[in-house]
Order: sequence, then structure tokens, then C-alpha cells
Amino acid sequence: MSAGKGSEIGDYLTTHPKVNCVSFTGGDTGISICKKGGMTPYQMELGGKDACIVCADADIDLAAKNIVKGGYSYSGQRCTAVKVVLAAEEIADELVAKVKKGVEGLSVGMPEDDAAITPVISESSANFIEGLVRDAEAKNATFVTPYKREKNLIWPTLIDNVTADMRIAWEEPFGPVMPIIRVKKIQDAIDHCNSNNLALQGCLFTKDINLAIRLSDAMSSGTIQVNAAPARGPDHFPFQGFRDSGIGSQGIQNSLEMMVKVKTTVLNLDQPSYTVG
Repeated sequence: MSAGKGSEIGDYLTTHPKVNCVSFTGGDTGISICKKGGMTPYQMELGGKDACIVCADADIDLAAKNIVKGGYSYSGQRCTAVKVVLAAEEIADELVAKVKKGVEGLSVGMPEDDAAITPVISESSANFIEGLVRDAEAKNATFVTPYKREKNLIWPTLIDNVTADMRIAWEEPFGPVMPIIRVKKIQDAIDHCNSNNLALQGCLFTKDINLAIRLSDAMSSGTIQVNAAPARGPDHFPFQGFRDSGIGSQGIQNSLEMMVKVKTTVLNLDQPSYTVG
């Protein structure tokens, strides 16, 4: 379109107004939108593989309770759900036993029956989850609770001795399946967390406040909860992800600022014709 055709340019701008911002919540679709939209500003809240680090000095009862609540509520279908547990070897046996007890107490059924675990959103989602489970099974993971499925209803599953060569160590199941990775050093847990392209939220459990701050600083994720499961938080809190988990930050003030463009007008006034003094 040539610059001389002013009316055509005006018509085009009327029917195709410039988009100030695209705000999207999802997964890989958000990445595709970003690749196609050029210079449009984005606010993206995408996938997550929220890591939970449990240190040797942690309150194990508290950690287990939050892992069950954080990993299995809404059948694991939350971006802020605990998606992988990285447990210090010294306390792993005790932690797994307590998480198992909590998982076995979850009811399974339909939403109208107020069951704790209900069907995942679709059969294709259930098929994807099963692919992760079968991959872990083939690579000798330990099934603490048995895997059971009827169509898109999946019983809560706890998988121990997960290793880095298993898909479920890295990919987001978005369902009631929890992998546990045992680590010899907490640095190994940090390295695993920071090696994932998904980095929405995370949590850690320790009684040492100084260690908590150091670990939180080291974990490259959008939000870190100390001694609690990941959560969305109050609306005025910033909410963001790193790497493939998002662009920009949500929250009342942050969202408003994303939706507007800053414009500046500078007034250059004539110099006064008189002198002072």
C-alpha cells in the first residue's frame, strides 16, 4: 500500500487497530502466538513443571501434606500444582511413606459426588498422561501406588525413584501423577529445577531461614513458596513465569501496565524576552 493513498491507509487502520497487548493463558499455543505476532507486547502465563524441593531438615509432615494438597487438588490440573518432588535422600523414605498415606486417602469419582480426584479434561489428555507413566514404568521407576485408569479418570499415582532420563521428570502431566526424584545434594535439586524449560512456580521446605533464602534465590522460577505449596496468591501479588512458562507479569498493577502504552509530550516554550534582575 503506497503512502499516497491516504484514505486506504485510514480505512485499514480503522478496521485493523494496533493491538496494545495480547494476554494469554495456556501452553504451547502461547509460544506459537508470540512467534506470529511480531512486535506486539505479550502477557503470557503458560505451562509449568513446578518443582518442590524437600531438604533434609524439613518438617516432613508439613511437606507431605502440601505435596498431596499441591499436587493432587483439582486432579493436578492447575498450572501451580506441584509437578515434581526433589527430595533429599536422608528423608526420602519417610517423605514417600507419608505422601503415600495421604494419596491413599483421596476419594476417586465424579465431581457431583464431591470426589477429590475426578476425570481429567479429556481422553486425549489422559492418553498423554499415560504415555508419561508408561515411559517411567519402562525405565524402572517405582510405583508407590498403582496406576489405574478408566477412560479419562486416572487414580492418584505416586511414582518414586524417577530419573532424569524419564519424560515425567521434565514434562507437565497436568493430571494426578506425582514423580519423586531422590537427590544426594540439594544443589542437584537446584540444577534439575533450573534445567527445565518450564519455570512457573516452585516451593521448598526447610527449617533454616538462611538456607530458604539461598535456595529461593538459586531457583530460577517465577515465584517460590517457602514451607507451602505453590499458589496463585492474592490478586495484587505479581504472578509470572520464566523461560517457556511466560512473558510479562500478572497482578492488578502489572496487568494494567501491560495493557497501556506510555506516551510523552514535551513542551518546548519560547525563551522569555525579558531578563531577570
